[in-house]
Amino acid sequence: MPARVVVVGGGVGGLLTANLLAKDLDRTQAAITLVDATGMHVFQPGWLYVALDKANARWLARDTRALLRREVRLVIDEASHIDVTNRRVDLMRGDHLEFDYLVIATGATLARDEIPGLRHTTHDFYSSAGAERLREALRGFSGGNLVVSVPPMPFKCPPAPVGFTLLVDEYLRRKGVREQTKITYASPLNRVFPISSVAGMVDDLFAKQGIEARTGFQLQRVEAHSLVSANGEEEPFDLAVSIPPNRGAPIAASSGLGNHQGWIPADPRTMAVLGTKDIYVVGDASNLPTSKNGSTAHFEAPRVAEQIVAAIEDRVPNPVRSRYRGLVICPLEVGGGKATVLVFDYDRPPRPLRPSRLWHTATWLFNRTYWFTVKNGRL
Repeated sequence: MPARVVVVGGGVGGLLTANLLAKDLDRTQAAITLVDATGMHVFQPGWLYVALDKANARWLARDTRALLRREVRLVIDEASHIDVTNRRVDLMRGDHLEFDYLVIATGATLARDEIPGLRHTTHDFYSSAGAERLREALRGFSGGNLVVSVPPMPFKCPPAPVGFTLLVDEYLRRKGVREQTKITYASPLNRVFPISSVAGMVDDLFAKQGIEARTGFQLQRVEAHSLVSANGEEEPFDLAVSIPPNRGAPIAASSGLGNHQGWIPADPRTMAVLGTKDIYVVGDASNLPTSKNGSTAHFEAPRVAEQIVAAIEDRVPNPVRSRYRGLVICPLEVGGGKATVLVFDYDRPPRPLRPSRLWHTATWLFNRTYWFTVKNGRL
């Protein structure tokens, strides 16, 4: 009887894992099912460019079925509960899926309502609707105080708000209203960027463009025209771009798998969910001490796939292919047609490369080839 493999979540981690399993196992070995709530896959890094009027949101979404190998069964439904004891995933419409191996790739959620006033008063580019709404706000913006704020870690793609701030500076210069605009970047940390080896470079880039950095500012609530910190400090704004707090998917907490913020505790090398058997987590859903972004899922998915394939084939996993060492690759747009890239892992902090047009071009090429890589399990 084929092993029953269920993958919950159709983001980059879920798609890659399902496709890699289908590539290495035939139907006599495994029945692979991917559960996705919408049946549409979205290239989330593109939302940054939608907000800045550089991309159309319709270009960023594709039918999930078209991105899966034909051996993978797609179930379009929302997983409501994971029963670890009875090895089953309950679905919102009343059905359930039994599993021998489970991969949780449910990503992160945006907790906008944790901060009073955030949802209806500020903007963000961490969703398709949010990016389009921000685009319209920027089109009508004629100057004033523009504030970008970020929440405490962890949140998806920490370089993205920095990149947005540098690109919006360029956007406003082209629009002719930069001289009438004060740009402030507010961070709850004691530095602008969470990784110390990169913070100095970001400080220099902000100083060069006249962007004010405000550290130690943890957003507590949003009033009509002011962000208010936990210690009562205020940052007035005419346009606020506030990244919402990020949390794990509700299913993690309801199934007893997540910590107090919904992140799933996992082995940092194998991505095995702690305290379970043959259950793994890929991508943003875990509590692993690394960045939450697409490249993390890209590097984790092959490691999880190798472990499941080895178990089904009754062999020892390849020690190189099955162990994750925390590798992350994060592009950072800095404006002027230039970008840098941050490469790091559990043992090595990033040493940012000098921004150049080469890295901007590399980022552009990856964005264009993404649909091929996610279907074929390549990076």
